[in-house]
Amino acid sequence: FYETRFLVSCCKLKNHFDQRPLFRKKMQLQQAKMTVARRPAGRTMVSRVPVVRVNATVAMPAPSSTAAQPHGRVFNFSAGPAILPVDVLERAQADLVNWQGTGMSIMEMSHRGKEFESVIQKAEADLRALLGIPSNYKVLFLQGGASTQFSMIPLNLAKAGETVDYVVTGAWSKKAAEEAKKYSDVNIAAKGDNKSLPPVSSWKLSPNSRYVHYCDNETIGGVEFKSTPEVGDRVLVSDMSSNFISKPVDVSKYGVIYAGAQKNVGPAGVTIAIIREDLIGHCRPEAPTMLDYKIHVENDSMYNTPPCWAIYVCGLVFDKLLKQGGLEVMQKLNEEKAAILYDAIASSNGFYNSPVDPAVRSLMNVPFTIPSQPDLEKAFIKEAEKAGMLQLKGHRSVGGMRASIYNAMPVEGVQALANFMKEFAAKHAK
Repeated sequence: FYETRFLVSCCKLKNHFDQRPLFRKKMQLQQAKMTVARRPAGRTMVSRVPVVRVNATVAMPAPSSTAAQPHGRVFNFSAGPAILPVDVLERAQADLVNWQGTGMSIMEMSHRGKEFESVIQKAEADLRALLGIPSNYKVLFLQGGASTQFSMIPLNLAKAGETVDYVVTGAWSKKAAEEAKKYSDVNIAAKGDNKSLPPVSSWKLSPNSRYVHYCDNETIGGVEFKSTPEVGDRVLVSDMSSNFISKPVDVSKYGVIYAGAQKNVGPAGVTIAIIREDLIGHCRPEAPTMLDYKIHVENDSMYNTPPCWAIYVCGLVFDKLLKQGGLEVMQKLNEEKAAILYDAIASSNGFYNSPVDPAVRSLMNVPFTIPSQPDLEKAFIKEAEKAGMLQLKGHRSVGGMRASIYNAMPVEGVQALANFMKEFAAKHAK
């Protein structure tokens, strides 16, 4: 105690007496005497080694259900931004400071330089290979999210006063239709109930509509189209934000496909648009420059600074999927994961319920409830978090629970959730 007080006092007085040699010498002599006094008899004196202080974060033990997860990660069932493949994150981490020996991070290099040009070109080439995109389609990496596409679609594909058809099957297609009403005459060709999909044969399409818009997978409601709607020679436009590259798609049947990346492709910040060439170059003159597809096509998605890091990570995901065998392989894996979860609901003897028609249940977003004891849903979410399974709370507009099991969610994560559901039901079932 006294030794500590002495050293603290010396530190406080150091600046004041630093110019006094006699004082410094006394201090050194006193410290030497104290060192000798502390050293046990017979021990050889060793020179003092400087101490390096390191600030570090101590990792807490991972929950038991996720003990096998690398880096102490949890099973993240978020609807978006969502889980990314661990090996993609590891590769991005390795390149973060110095990308491929350039001495720069992707986040630092010029988007006009040859380094980033090679990144965006490979990302596009790999995406074309994954989806089999025909040569008469352009691929764009844009900003503004899928919500900006809600405006770009009518501004580029229809003139003022022209009719456009919208099929409303959930929250996102409803928002798209509401935005389009600002620019065009919107015909609601069909409307779902958030639990099922209206048959295509019941759609009341306008005879002269400029396009037909629908959402392939409704993230909130958990309804998904299992095949491409047949709309004749009309231009078909699809929002595929939450099931993009989760399954093979015949791009040639569409005029436009768009998707926000943050659900099933990469980090938030980039939106992918695939557009048939004949639909480009017709943007309304009053539209902002940034909302004109032609501008972005002519500038190879780099009219302004693109979201470089997000595009780079998307490219890593495309590369990984190709090496795994493509979208046919990914679809089979997604079907396997969804079957595990839906089976857990079905085998619960009514403890859990999926409100969605089995024929159109999403492979990506699985909402479920505890109908007989809704008060238990909060406890379910909290206990799941303690077990290492996060982001299971349902959307605020519908409540309940929702598990988003995108491409990157491993089978082990879905199985862990199914096991937890069984244990929770056994504990609380009446």
